[in-house]
Amino acid sequence: MQDMIVNGVRIDDTFAEAFDMSATGVVITAPTRKWAEIAAKTMTGFATSVIACGCEAAIDCELSPEETPDGRPGFRVLIFGFDAAGLELQLRNRVGQCVLTSPGAACFSGIDGGKRLKLGATLRYFGDGNQIAKKLGRKRYWRVPVMEGEFLIEHDTGMADVAIGGGNVLILGRSQAEVLAAAEAAAEAAMTVPGVILPFPGGIVRSGSKVGSKYAGMFASTNNAFCPNLRGEPGSLLDMDTGSVLELVMDGLSFEAILESMKRALHAACAFGPDKGIQRISAGNYGGNLGRHHFRLRDIV
Repeated sequence: MQDMIVNGVRIDDTFAEAFDMSATGVVITAPTRKWAEIAAKTMTGFATSVIACGCEAAIDCELSPEETPDGRPGFRVLIFGFDAAGLELQLRNRVGQCVLTSPGAACFSGIDGGKRLKLGATLRYFGDGNQIAKKLGRKRYWRVPVMEGEFLIEHDTGMADVAIGGGNVLILGRSQAEVLAAAEAAAEAAMTVPGVILPFPGGIVRSGSKVGSKYAGMFASTNNAFCPNLRGEPGSLLDMDTGSVLELVMDGLSFEAILESMKRALHAACAFGPDKGIQRISAGNYGGNLGRHHFRLRDIV
């Protein structure tokens, strides 16, 4: 099949392979945008890979006071994991250590429907018996006394069972600086899709991995096929003039959301073109044997 070209950039005839995950979300508010963002970013720290971090998490979107339950500035955070038990543990630890402790912060359900996960139902006990329940309609909230005043938190939040993790785009180019510039633009574009997060630093990962290793006990190791320092070795998939590769990884609440996010990322990267060092767009997969969701680049284009 003839190569597909977008703005002079070659699009590999391959696909990104993604996996079923469970996901939940919370809305974090505060008296000011600054403190709502601080709480949300702190809560989603060390959450790039579910394998080593326990979950994958990031800010999904900013919310205006008109969009939040308490009429204050806020952010919605999404958290992806393997199952409900793991998500509940992450909620307890991350909200308890990063939102309960943050000045002025409150925490509410970020996903409706599905299985309900404990939120304030667990963290209310920090009140040491002085916590107060408040029910508005069908929703229950907890007012937990703290030194600053009180911490308001919803009793539980929902879970999306059909979430997907591992959509991805690989950007290949001439130099590290040129590929990073394109990856930054691609990540910014990919993040504009509601219901999608890019959990790695700035939405970008330089250390893409393959399954397994020659060392016992290692679940994953460097993706040598895309390492410029290993060009020319058996299994390399790089041209001799490719000097850098960066990856974007997307987790989303639906197949369609990840598809759109990958599409925006792909076109944002291709807009740089060969004149700015961008040569190819590819994607990471495991031969289609591990994840049932396949995002073929040609279909995305």
